[in-house]
Amino acid sequence: MDKTKIAVLVSGGGTNLQALIDAEKKGVLKSGKLTLVISNNAIAHALTRAKDAGIPALTITKKDCGSQEAFEDALMKALDENGIELIVLAGFMSILSARFTGHYENRIINVHPSLIPSFCGKGFYGLKVHEAALAYGVKVTGATVHYVNEIPDGGRIILQKAVPILPDDTPKSLQKRVMERAEWILLPEAAELVSAQVQKHKEYRQ
Repeated sequence: MDKTKIAVLVSGGGTNLQALIDAEKKGVLKSGKLTLVISNNAIAHALTRAKDAGIPALTITKKDCGSQEAFEDALMKALDENGIELIVLAGFMSILSARFTGHYENRIINVHPSLIPSFCGKGFYGLKVHEAALAYGVKVTGATVHYVNEIPDGGRIILQKAVPILPDDTPKSLQKRVMERAEWILLPEAAELVSAQVQKHKEYRQ
């Protein structure tokens, strides 16, 4: 059985992409193959990571496409032309419409740096999530990998991992701990889980 073809959508540094690349090399991600990287930011360092790993990469921006609909059409065209079966959002800073998420139902996953339903939804991304957790005074945070639907951070949860908050934490120190202890571990595990499910579904249909 061919491996599940995975596309990773990125916007920035690509640390979560790197976690996936490393997981594929180590055999943690064995049911899926990183086949394509798409960035909506032409200067994203994630594109360099893709190139270094020998993964084909594209840049598609909403500005170049002219509208959200045209942007999503261009994304879908690239994904479908490459036979993509699973889409991983790894720091992808663009909310996708119901039309897009519905086209790939249960085939898009995202990692969010909190224990959903805490500190999630519209406006909660990057350091803002950790700032909110510290401001609220919670003692435990973490990361969540979930399926993506039209509601930001609203899809079914796949995996979660808790991370302690320390008394002297800053948003940046907390972000680093959540990445190292949760995001970079959970995202490859979830990609493997869903890739294996996609393979089983293919076998069932044959």
